[in-house]
Amino acid sequence: MIKPLLTWIIRRKNPSFQFDDSVQSAMIWQLFTANFFAWMRSWKLLLRGRKPVWLFLGKGVVIRNLQNIRFSPWVRIEDGVHLNGLGRGKIELGRHVRIGAYSRLIISTTLNDLGAYIKIGNNVGLGEFAYLGGAGGLEIGDDCIIGQYLSCHPENHVYDDPKKPIRLQGVTRKGIKIGRNCWIGSKVTILDGVTIGDNCVIAAGAVVTKSMPPNSVIGGVPARVLKPTHRPKRPVDEWAYASFE
Repeated sequence: MIKPLLTWIIRRKNPSFQFDDSVQSAMIWQLFTANFFAWMRSWKLLLRGRKPVWLFLGKGVVIRNLQNIRFSPWVRIEDGVHLNGLGRGKIELGRHVRIGAYSRLIISTTLNDLGAYIKIGNNVGLGEFAYLGGAGGLEIGDDCIIGQYLSCHPENHVYDDPKKPIRLQGVTRKGIKIGRNCWIGSKVTILDGVTIGDNCVIAAGAVVTKSMPPNSVIGGVPARVLKPTHRPKRPVDEWAYASFE
């Protein structure tokens, strides 16, 4: 009974899912009970005036400024995650989003200049220990798969005046946009002002400091286009890639 139920739940995100033949009944039961208790934890939000809709919360999840956080159905927040919706906009999590353990999603770190927003699309899997800032605005498109330790920083400090501490010179904010269907490897850093096109692959450890075209394999420090994910069909596409070299 439990196996068909879990299969039905998982297939809502991955229609082709099927349990491996080696999966034992004890493993399935542990998965079921872990998800049941995660679902039960979400009902604590009723005490804060919010009705959870198929939300699954791990142990030790911290949620601040709940009024600025929007959960779609079937969102899973793993252990130790910190969400802070302090900002002019909101944290918005699409359907079937998973936030890996001990990650932090924080729109603002200061009260004197609130940040913009964080928006994550549907079917996005975010690995453990990520840091997503929302000061200048951060968007992640649908169907992205993301490894551990991703960091996104949509803000830069001004440092032009040598007579004044950098911490007092203010910041600039342009925002970060990551397209749909991207695969981002472990320990990638993405800096302010970057737009990453759809269908990109970013190699582990890359530091992305400038915008990248769609359908690109990206890597390096600083990151650059290594090759297209598929052979361009038109000469104009080749020129587009060359402009990002």
